[in-house]
Amino acid sequence: MTWVPTGLRARLVITFLLVAVTASAMVAGLGYQIVRRGLLERAERGAVADVRETLSRITLPIGASDVVWPSDTTVTDEDLGGVVQALEAPDRTVIVTYGDHRRSNTGARFTMTDVPDQLRWQAARRLVYQRVLFGDHPWLIVATQIQRATRDGVLRPTGLTAYVFVPLSEEEAVLSRLRAALAQAGGITLVLALTLALLSARRVLLPVRRLGAAARALGAGELQVRLPVRGRDELAELTATFNETAAALEDTVSELRTLESMSRRFVADVSHELRTPLTAMTAVTDMLSEDAEDLPDDAGEAVRIVVREIDRLRVLVEHLIEISRFDAGAATLRRETVDVGDTLADCLEVRGWADRVKLTVPVGLTFSLDARRFDVIVANLVGNALNHGAPPVVVSARVAVGGENHGALEVTVRDHGSGIPEQVLPLVFDRFYKAGTDRARSVGSGLGLSIAKANAELHGGSITAERCDPGTLFRVWIPKP
Repeated sequence: MTWVPTGLRARLVITFLLVAVTASAMVAGLGYQIVRRGLLERAERGAVADVRETLSRITLPIGASDVVWPSDTTVTDEDLGGVVQALEAPDRTVIVTYGDHRRSNTGARFTMTDVPDQLRWQAARRLVYQRVLFGDHPWLIVATQIQRATRDGVLRPTGLTAYVFVPLSEEEAVLSRLRAALAQAGGITLVLALTLALLSARRVLLPVRRLGAAARALGAGELQVRLPVRGRDELAELTATFNETAAALEDTVSELRTLESMSRRFVADVSHELRTPLTAMTAVTDMLSEDAEDLPDDAGEAVRIVVREIDRLRVLVEHLIEISRFDAGAATLRRETVDVGDTLADCLEVRGWADRVKLTVPVGLTFSLDARRFDVIVANLVGNALNHGAPPVVVSARVAVGGENHGALEVTVRDHGSGIPEQVLPLVFDRFYKAGTDRARSVGSGLGLSIAKANAELHGGSITAERCDPGTLFRVWIPKP
């Protein structure tokens, strides 16, 4: 798997290093090539000039001066040896040929088999030279056919060919030291580039990190966070823009919070103010409902409508008061160990649902919870199932064993009606949400499931809704304290 740097710091450092290494490698490579070419060309010129000068001083006893093409009898091994002796030098190998005659210096490292064929062919015409490698060591071969001047001053070939092997070990040593120096300079350059890259990346990314930390603080609700603006570059402009955005956001959120607080206070005040007249109205409607059967049909129906709407208004006010407590953060939890079966049975019996709901609870099941809030959770779920579902409505409870909810209390409420549509399941716990037009004028306030969820979360638990076949299943989890 190929590693790809994802952080901005890593990308900046790598880019800086690549640029620095590439630039230093190009400069070092170009400089090395220039020095190498100059050094070798100087060595070649020196060797060629030395061979030419030496050959120009040689007196060849190869017959009368009018003899242009000497025969094999005119040149002896001593003559070849004299040419070799004149051309030899320390560490050099000299080979002189004349027809089938060959002579080399003492301790010669090379023979004619080491001379490239092309060089032999070119040496018959002119002085040539070529760099070759023998093993790991460079050598320069200078080859030329020896010529002499005739009586009329014209140079004629003598048939003698000299091959001089000149070592380039000194030049190679110089180049080796140069490569080592360039490698050391490259290493130092790499370290300096890395240091500068880290410092530059830190200088560039420090404002970015500060902006990131400030943005996280802003997201966490610290709307007063601001950053100092330093310099006049793009990062300074970005910091100034962030400060302006944070200030505008703080003003907007402050205004929204004020409006929300006023709205909550208004709802709570109205709910509490409605309690007193509702109490009186409820007492009156109780009296009217007793006499509704004795009234004329129209008057009796009107009384029943008023009683039903007042009861609906009473439920709505109670729910609004409960919601206002949660919004104000005044809701508290008072846990105690209770018998879950008895608590569920009391909840159903008080509301007259005992004969309409099937209860399944293990005998002697106890759990630590807030009994009043647990009663609200169950009452809202069961009331929703009875009002909008279909019988049978089944309530069960157990303590989970194993899994991620081990030891938690699980309470399920299921009806067998048409079920809540899948697309609205995520919305059923929203405030004032009612699934379907048939529920728009239902007895419910649209706050019951929201209150049930708030009470479950106050216990540290959760509540979910899922569609069954048939019906809907609500599942409550309350963890151990």
